[in-house]
Amino acid sequence: MGGLRVALALLVGLFADVAWAATLDEVVARLEATYRETRDLKAEFRQVAVNKAMNRTTQGEGTVWLKRPGKMRWEFRTPTPQTIVSDGKSFWVYTPELNQVTISEAPATLGAGPAGSFLMGMGRLREEFTIRFLNPANPTDASGHAVLDLRPKKPEPTMARLVVTVDPARSLIRSAVIYDVLENTVTLRFTAIELNSGLPEGRFAFTPPPGVAVVPLGPGLFRQ
Repeated sequence: MGGLRVALALLVGLFADVAWAATLDEVVARLEATYRETRDLKAEFRQVAVNKAMNRTTQGEGTVWLKRPGKMRWEFRTPTPQTIVSDGKSFWVYTPELNQVTISEAPATLGAGPAGSFLMGMGRLREEFTIRFLNPANPTDASGHAVLDLRPKKPEPTMARLVVTVDPARSLIRSAVIYDVLENTVTLRFTAIELNSGLPEGRFAFTPPPGVAVVPLGPGLFRQ
């Protein structure tokens, strides 16, 4: 009898593992399908950036627009207004408080960084990341969102790890925590998400306002 119980326990454990794997596969497949079909995206965001070395936390909020291929615009309203724009070739950072805009070549790692368009890379999850539930014993958070722990197969300095929560109703990323190689973090929460609204190309161009100093730089730096 004892041997039968052990065998049954092993079978239950085996089927439980298979069920979790299937659940993870389903979450990932739906997420990939949503972002593969996403041509452009607009959302409101809140950001919390933690710099461990400097023991500094900054918060901000604003609006983000993304469009394939490689186009983005992040407009911060707080803590100080700032606009970060790329048309896929050039990279502008405009800070009205400094009356200055920096311009550089769009960095090759643009899609990986906190200010990049990593959201648009969600259509290639299994190609780009090693994926697991953050807590396999309890895959969802209090809101019922699946929480995925993503490890880039080719880590970049600006993104060594990514933890995302996925809304099961629409298979959308509702929040993301980006870890860099020094374990600094940028946490982004997205609301009012709109997909495929036909964003105009002009949204991803930038013309410096009159009188603003233009400073050429090397590859653009991400805000943190």
